[in-house]
Amino acid sequence: MTISRLLILNALLACGLGTVFFIPRHSRIQPSRVRMELPEMLGGLLGKPAAVTKQEHEILAEDTEFCRKVYEDGFGQQVLVSIVLSGNELDNSIHRPERCLRAQGWTAVAANGLTLPVASAPGGELPVMRLHNMMQVHAENGEIVQVHNLNYYWFVGYSDITASHFEREYLDMKDRLLHGYNQRWAYVTVASNITKNLIPYGKDEAQTDALLQKIITEVYPLIVKDAGQGMAKE
Repeated sequence: MTISRLLILNALLACGLGTVFFIPRHSRIQPSRVRMELPEMLGGLLGKPAAVTKQEHEILAEDTEFCRKVYEDGFGQQVLVSIVLSGNELDNSIHRPERCLRAQGWTAVAANGLTLPVASAPGGELPVMRLHNMMQVHAENGEIVQVHNLNYYWFVGYSDITASHFEREYLDMKDRLLHGYNQRWAYVTVASNITKNLIPYGKDEAQTDALLQKIITEVYPLIVKDAGQGMAKE
């Protein structure tokens, strides 16, 4: 988020009590531009549907929508591609993946915002958040093994794409105040374990990064409506 946007957000928060009476109580919902479909193959890997966890159903609003597949290479390498689309209760059906990852036992090693060269994204660049997480698990022989995971995600709205949870909240406030609508947001996740020394032909961190970024480049124009034409503006 730019400094100017941050200053505007701080100003809006500071005068929140004064503006609450001007915020529309029943805002229109503008649909997300995400397409809730995933292809059969990505990055040369074959996909199959993946289940939504009981915890997700319990935490998220009932009208939250999911589209999820696990893509496999036949040697044990798996890539999860997930789309979670918010329902009408935006506050209860969209959040940062870090929240679920911590609940699942993952420990954050690093988090970095970056842009990937994606020709069909606005300006040819897609903002993403890259998470590196670690978990200790018990192997079959009883030894404790550290498993590392890379997780890329970003949010897709009606007129905006962002990798920042805080910018998304800023955009929501701005849209309600200035335009009288809420964007229906979806967040897209592309993730895989680093499998070097865990499975035969496993991938190290650099190879896992390359695979995930390749899949992101392939999947983006398939799941974002009107990709390559810029985002909708009112």
